[in-house]
Amino acid sequence: MLLQKLKTKSISLFAFNLLLAIWLGVFLNIAFYEKIQSLTPYTGIKAGLFVVASVMVVVAGYNFIFQLLNWKWTAKPIAIALVFIGGFASYAVNTLGVLITSDQVQNLMQTDISEARDTWSWHLVVWTLGMTVLPIIAILMLKLKPEPIVRLVIKKVVASIVSLALVGGLLFVFYVDFAAIFRENRDLKGMISPQNMIASFASYYKKKAPKEKLPLVTYGEDAVMQKANGSTLPKLMVLVVGETARAENFSLNGYAKNTNPKLSKQDLLNFSQVSSCGTATAISVPCMFSGMPREDYDERLASHREGLLDIAKRAGYQVTWIDNNSGCKGACDRVEQFKIPEPLQQKWCQDAECFDDILIESLKAYLATIPKGDTRPRLIVLHQMGSHGPAYYKRIPAAFKVFKPTCDTNAIQGCSREALLNSYDNTLLYTDYVLDSLIETLKTATQYETGLWYLSDHGESTGESGMYLHGAPYAIAPTQQTHVPMFMWFSDLWKKQATPQIKCLAQQNKSELSQDNLFPTMLSLLDVKTQVIDPKNDMLATCSKP
Repeated sequence: MLLQKLKTKSISLFAFNLLLAIWLGVFLNIAFYEKIQSLTPYTGIKAGLFVVASVMVVVAGYNFIFQLLNWKWTAKPIAIALVFIGGFASYAVNTLGVLITSDQVQNLMQTDISEARDTWSWHLVVWTLGMTVLPIIAILMLKLKPEPIVRLVIKKVVASIVSLALVGGLLFVFYVDFAAIFRENRDLKGMISPQNMIASFASYYKKKAPKEKLPLVTYGEDAVMQKANGSTLPKLMVLVVGETARAENFSLNGYAKNTNPKLSKQDLLNFSQVSSCGTATAISVPCMFSGMPREDYDERLASHREGLLDIAKRAGYQVTWIDNNSGCKGACDRVEQFKIPEPLQQKWCQDAECFDDILIESLKAYLATIPKGDTRPRLIVLHQMGSHGPAYYKRIPAAFKVFKPTCDTNAIQGCSREALLNSYDNTLLYTDYVLDSLIETLKTATQYETGLWYLSDHGESTGESGMYLHGAPYAIAPTQQTHVPMFMWFSDLWKKQATPQIKCLAQQNKSELSQDNLFPTMLSLLDVKTQVIDPKNDMLATCSKP
């Protein structure tokens, strides 16, 4: 009945533009207006008036733009595109508390099929039907009244003037309030759909999109290995790049639940105050290997400059990357990438996703391939699936669902706070088992001085302040997304040969550290000497040499 009415309904382009502006400006941006209300110092009627003014500014702004873009033959295609883009952008903002930025677009562009599949849920399907599919059908059904061009232009001019007057007048009346709010919360524009997605895509392609055929920039060309006096065995270091683990939920750092029952029994150097370079894998992973501190990090340069793994390889290390995630984001492009044996994939993988047990067995398989006479030192990087959300329940075998009740869905915003945290903590419990097993494996590699360094790429929000997942702009990101766990383990042979170094590291267990420390400290631990090591971030340079 409704569709039949729409088929016969005819409206003017003026009405069409206004209705589209109201739909995009009001219904897709409820979370934005709630945020505005929370930031205003007013209460009662004055707070309500300020929110109404905010709504009118957005609607009038869109209406002005449509006077320029929407004509009889362009109105429907543009409207459909905006409703489609805005519908999905508003889902991320309104239900997950995610701000749409160029970093989020970068995450989207680098997401593989299995990661994308994990975000689909019945909640998203219902949202898509109500906020995207049905409005698009309505747009297709509506008929636009033919109007003489002169009359149409006059109406557009009048609508443009009125819209601009509303925007200008309301911004003038509430100038102090808007200026104060947006000056301190510059990323609020990432909540306004669909402009957030359009602007972020434009920013991504202008600043972040990979450029082809950029020449490789060599770095650390002077790197050499200077073996420590008295050391008789080669070193084998395993660097585990964690995924979406946050420090505050590690019992090693004082969390109430025992999420680290096995690691707590190992002789670790745990560092409790470590921050990430970014809030998403696409930023943090290349950053931590680049040799650039977070404040000076240049994504474009990092994409075609040698990094930590290249320098270790140049110095004489056999460098190998073993991945159980969505790739190394360019950090391992010029080193060996271990192909996980098919039998292990059949054992641990399902629907293109694998449990992190596959890393334990892959490390064992890799070590078994090393010839007995091969004395090359080795650096092995293991990239975890870890606690990748939102489908936390899919990241662990059933035996690790210890904390209950759990959130067994990827529509995590619909779970209780207790269930969601339990599911997230269960992934950390499984990570505890994986890391402990890796350490036990290294204890058997007695032909090497062995070590393990664990560092998560970024953290995760689980509903705090209405935010879920990760990827928030760093300037406003909560500590749940930037405070990451980090620890080191060394074999008795390594500790015996490097006692001053171990003592130096142990003194920094509560110091403020970051992923900036990885590049210089790892090279120093591996006895690699190069002028590109920044002593300010080298944890071993903080102590006087014996």
